[in-house]
Amino acid sequence: MDSRCIRVGVVGVGSLGQWHARIYSELPAAELVGVYDINQARAEEIARRYRTRAIPDMAELAGMVEAASIVVPADKHFEAAVHFLERGVHLLVEKPIATRMADAEAMVAKAQQKNLVLQVGHVERFNPVLKFLEGILVRPRFIEAHRLQPYPPARAGQSPRGTEVSVVLDLMIHDLEIILHLVRSPVREFHAVGVPVLSPSEDIANVRLEFENGCVANVTTSRISPENLRKIRVFQEDAYISLDYEKQAGEIYCKTQTRIERSKVPIEKGEPLKNELTAFVECVRARGMPVVSGEQAAEALKLAAAICRQIRDSDRRQMTDDGRQTG
Repeated sequence: MDSRCIRVGVVGVGSLGQWHARIYSELPAAELVGVYDINQARAEEIARRYRTRAIPDMAELAGMVEAASIVVPADKHFEAAVHFLERGVHLLVEKPIATRMADAEAMVAKAQQKNLVLQVGHVERFNPVLKFLEGILVRPRFIEAHRLQPYPPARAGQSPRGTEVSVVLDLMIHDLEIILHLVRSPVREFHAVGVPVLSPSEDIANVRLEFENGCVANVTTSRISPENLRKIRVFQEDAYISLDYEKQAGEIYCKTQTRIERSKVPIEKGEPLKNELTAFVECVRARGMPVVSGEQAAEALKLAAAICRQIRDSDRRQMTDDGRQTG
């Protein structure tokens, strides 16, 4: 393994990218050599805060680093990622990997061609809650996931963060990727609904997934909730596990010979994003396989895109039916 510090940069230092910069500046195995943002004043502010340089051009930053985080809006992931991959830079791309399957596949192919690490920021996979769940899960039979948050604040000259895509691609994709990872079986069929409320695309959505191995998952996501909620409940033959990603706490219910026993789960709390970036840097140093690879992220995107299509096809059919009834 390479034992030296890895020279890293951050592309996009908005509400999430600033935390990438902060964590890289703290990691002993990384050297934060620069940040880039389309808003130069913002880049300079974050650079001062974390004692690095604001680089005015992506090409210049790409020539300075070995690895980088891409934390720009989702519809700009492909353009920024290819820019760095072409220049031989290992990448952590925030989720979703891209907004189109063709772009995701092109990114994966380019990383493979250049022999580069391509990790995708499905940060919940680094939550201690999930590490606990992976350790006790045998064969899930039913999964219920809820991911709710308030509508994001407006930004000067830009749409609110994440609303350039459907809530399915913005938030639900976290749970889709996790469920695909836990169930490890192809999706047989799914039924999805969703509606836009404050943005042009879906702000709230629900999907029921049925897998070939018999597992069923019900996923609800909203970005117009008055509160934050990130929970997963898993039922298997011998237990019911209820876990809270945000509080990093939970309970497990197990059947004994005489009754149902409830116990708190032993979770050692940690910062998921720090765990994720640490793993990325170590992956670059060791030239290892990331926890969430480009290929895995592309599979989650494929499912999320299919869910979006079903929702919109259903909406179009409903509008056609309504038109016939009123015509």
